[in-house]
Amino acid sequence: MLFLLLATLVITGYFIYDSMDKWTDPEEAMSRKWKTLLAQEVRFYAGLDIDKKHLFEYKVMEFLANCKITPIETKVHDLDRLLIAASAVIPIFAFPEWKYYNLDEVLLYSSSFNHDFETEGEDRRILGMVGTGYMEGKMILSRGALRQGFKNESDKRNTAIHEFVHLIDKADGTIDGVPSLLLEKQYVLPWFDMVDKKIDEIEEGESCIRPYGATNRAEFFAVLCEYFFECPKLLERRHPELYDYLEMIFHQRLSEREFKIVDAEIGRNDPCPCDSGKKFKKCCGTVV
Repeated sequence: MLFLLLATLVITGYFIYDSMDKWTDPEEAMSRKWKTLLAQEVRFYAGLDIDKKHLFEYKVMEFLANCKITPIETKVHDLDRLLIAASAVIPIFAFPEWKYYNLDEVLLYSSSFNHDFETEGEDRRILGMVGTGYMEGKMILSRGALRQGFKNESDKRNTAIHEFVHLIDKADGTIDGVPSLLLEKQYVLPWFDMVDKKIDEIEEGESCIRPYGATNRAEFFAVLCEYFFECPKLLERRHPELYDYLEMIFHQRLSEREFKIVDAEIGRNDPCPCDSGKKFKKCCGTVV
C-alpha cells in the first residue's frame, strides 16, 4: 500500500509542473445506458464490485472529458467511445491519480491503415499506433480491432490496451519496455534479462506469447500486457514469473478475480447489471 501511494505521488509529480491545468473533472456522471453498455461489453468492468465500478465510470468520463476522439472517414458511436476509454482505464485502474497527459486525441479509423495513414491500397496492416513527431500526442486505432479486442475473450489480444500500454511506457520519455514510473530501479535489470530470455523463446517457437512480442522489448511489454489483462489466469499458469512482474507493476491481482460479462439479452425483470439492486426495467432499462 505504501509503495502504491508513493508511486501515485511520483506519477502525479512527474507531470504537475507543466500539466496540472490540462485535465479537468468530468461535468456529468455516466448515464445508466452507458453503464449497461459497459457491463455488456467490458468484462473487466462487469467483474468489479459496486464501489470500484463507480471509480471505473468516473475515470472513463474523465478520460472522455479530456481526450478528443476524432473519426476519420467514419462515425464514432457510443460503444467506440466507451471501449477506447475503458482501454485507457484498465491498465492504470489501481492508480486513480493517473492522467494521460501525453495524449490529446484518438483518431478512429474504420479499418486497418498503412504507415502513411491510408485506409486504401496495399500494405494496410496497422491496427493501432501511438504517434510521434508531428503526430505526437495522438493515437490511431482501427474500429474493427478496437471492438474485436473486447469480443474475443481467449485470444490474448487487445489492440487498444496495447497502445495505451505504450503510452504508459512512454510517460518517462521513452518507449523501451520499462514503465519506469511504475517499476522500481532494482527490478529493471532483472526485468530486461527475463524479457530477453522470453523473446528468445518466442523466436525459437517455444512460447505461447504471440510472435509480435519478439519485435523488441517495448512490443514484448505491450503484447504481454494484452495477455495479462485478457487472460490473467492463463498467463499466471504458463509464465508465473512474468505474471508476478505485471502484478507488481500494475498493482492488480487479476488471477484472483472472476471476469464476467453480462448477457446482452437482459430480461426486463432481471437484476440490473449496474448492481443498483433494482430490476433492469426500473433502472438501466428505462429510457435515459
